[in-house]
Amino acid sequence: MDNYGFYTGKIFDAHEWLGAHVEDDGVVFRTFAPSASGVVLLHKGREIPMNCISDGNFYEVKVADAACGDTYEYRIYHHGSQYTDHCDPYGFGMELRPDHKSIIRNLSSYKFRDSAWIKNRTSCINGPLNIYELHAGSWKKKGDGPTDWYNYRELVKLLIPYLKENGYNYIELLPISEHPCDESWGYQNTGFFAPTSRYGTAEDLMYMIDELHRNKIGAILDFVPVHFAVDYYGLAKYDGSALYEYPNNDVGISEWGSNNFMHSRGEVRSFLQSCANYWLQTFHFDGLRMDAISRIIYWHGDEKRGVNGNAVDFIKYMNQGLKDRNPGCFLAAEDSTNFSNVTKSVSEGGLGFDYKWDMGWMHDTLSYFQMSPDDRYNNYHKLTFSMMYYYNEKFLLPLSHDEVVHGKATILQKMYGDYDIKFPQARAFYMYMMVHPGKKLNFMGNELGQFREWDEKREQDFMLLDFPIHRAFNNYIADLNKNYLSHPAFFGKEYDYDGFKWLDCNSPDRLMYSILREDNKSRIFAIFNFSKYEQIDYRIELPDNKGVNILMNSDWKCYGGNADENNVFWHIDGNTLTCTMPRFSAALFELK
Repeated sequence: MDNYGFYTGKIFDAHEWLGAHVEDDGVVFRTFAPSASGVVLLHKGREIPMNCISDGNFYEVKVADAACGDTYEYRIYHHGSQYTDHCDPYGFGMELRPDHKSIIRNLSSYKFRDSAWIKNRTSCINGPLNIYELHAGSWKKKGDGPTDWYNYRELVKLLIPYLKENGYNYIELLPISEHPCDESWGYQNTGFFAPTSRYGTAEDLMYMIDELHRNKIGAILDFVPVHFAVDYYGLAKYDGSALYEYPNNDVGISEWGSNNFMHSRGEVRSFLQSCANYWLQTFHFDGLRMDAISRIIYWHGDEKRGVNGNAVDFIKYMNQGLKDRNPGCFLAAEDSTNFSNVTKSVSEGGLGFDYKWDMGWMHDTLSYFQMSPDDRYNNYHKLTFSMMYYYNEKFLLPLSHDEVVHGKATILQKMYGDYDIKFPQARAFYMYMMVHPGKKLNFMGNELGQFREWDEKREQDFMLLDFPIHRAFNNYIADLNKNYLSHPAFFGKEYDYDGFKWLDCNSPDRLMYSILREDNKSRIFAIFNFSKYEQIDYRIELPDNKGVNILMNSDWKCYGGNADENNVFWHIDGNTLTCTMPRFSAALFELK
């Protein structure tokens, strides 16, 4: 490894030298501990002194009888005889909590078969991107016990047919780097290079991604570059000093009680850059969703505290390096700030992300549907506001795990009113989401019409599909997703001004809206009635009408509504379409 590059934050492959590496005649262990007074490898009940090498900041030892599957940890001496036992920061595997030793893994043992996918993948800017976000431990479970998880190999066999049936072409996994607490959902890491042992080995995860790709399904990983868990055996005070974190708690402790990475330090940059690159290259993930980017842009995410220039420089350098090294991958930022040019390339002065989560759209839209229909009249343009800023960035529309926990209620439960009127509103809401420009993300369980908030200890309520209204809702979401995937008008010009047009955003007295989406191959439009009244003789003007076909009506009986599919509720006279729309309904058309 280039030590100078490591210290100056230029390295993207530190994991290829640091950590535990299997060789023909044993395993070589290396760790970086510049403030340590000595380091001992703990392996098979033995204490094996490690040699101080290179410039005195690294420690190394080769063990002839070490093998894949063995556990190990480092005893780091500091302040004389004091020591702390740590897992390997660059370890490729870890024990199941509450145990925490590192595990030796051979990352070259699995042979991928997805070369065609890797060669042809893109960042999906002009293609469909419909993401199913899931937590691997609570999508489906084998039983009710706390460790009754499916492993990666078992999980993918269940996932692939489900994703195809429901019209998703990508998954996004909540963080799977090792973490001690199930309730953290993976956002409080102790093993940044270790796929959590809850669901199997590194090789099992490789198999999962490989099988997804062989079935034309992409995979995104939620990556945490801002903070890490405080557990004594992790990165915290690794060599007795603040090696990865800030020495000052005023900026060193996050709002979640974890340690903030010190992004101004080159060794930390090299660690995180190597980690991000590792997930993309070693496991063939197609993209990274980066958590809490507002905390990188601003000190503690607070604009009043100013821009954290060193952290911004870090994210630019990392994003550019990841894009250069992983053709066709994409990077998404969870960022709720107004910081500009998040999705511009670094060469254009941006942060280098491909997408930014549109938190404003999410909050405004859910707020609109939570209010009573009577209050919506005075908030009519809460739904149109998103298009005022939409072209500032390349946005992704998220209905993520954060929106269905901690008393916020599920997406269906958020809809105004009693049980019976929540379903038609949710159907109309989801069609609005699909027709609105921006890539799509939906958290598991939303497609079932789930009323129970997400609990990482329980699987999703698939038994709801035994109830006709929930089965109908699930069929609706699946058909809506499949229409999205099959009509280029949804995504061919998603970030071009001429790909979107309001056919009507000036009917506040009716709470009616109409949107046209088009590209060079197809045109679709949708009509929405978000009021509690049937709207009769609603008219819109269609540009250059050469024929209209209806694709979906949220009020069809097959989706839980009241109308037969052969019921014609609209007619065309020249370029004028006139229709009658039931309350809380939406209709999707193809315009030839």
